[in-house]
Amino acid sequence: MAIEYLDQGDMVHQRMIEGEKIQQMVDKDGNRWKKVYFGSGAHFRNWLSQAIELKGKQNVKIEEADSRGFQCYEKSGGKMYRIWVRENGEHGEEQ
Repeated sequence: MAIEYLDQGDMVHQRMIEGEKIQQMVDKDGNRWKKVYFGSGAHFRNWLSQAIELKGKQNVKIEEADSRGFQCYEKSGGKMYRIWVRENGEHGEEQ
């Protein structure tokens, strides 16, 4: 049985590809959400404030993302986030 080893760069690249595949989700109430941002720091705060300004706080969700494999986050203890914006309201209409 062959064992595959990925170097740090390959692992990060693979994790980024996996992260890009995540674009939408549906919550337990049937609301559809679209991912608008993935990352952290000043860019995260900027995107978050814009999303809230445009869509309203009730239509924005933050999810902590798994930062394993991203050396800079692992060393600093930093966190990565996804910002989600609700695509449909209570009755399925676009917000």
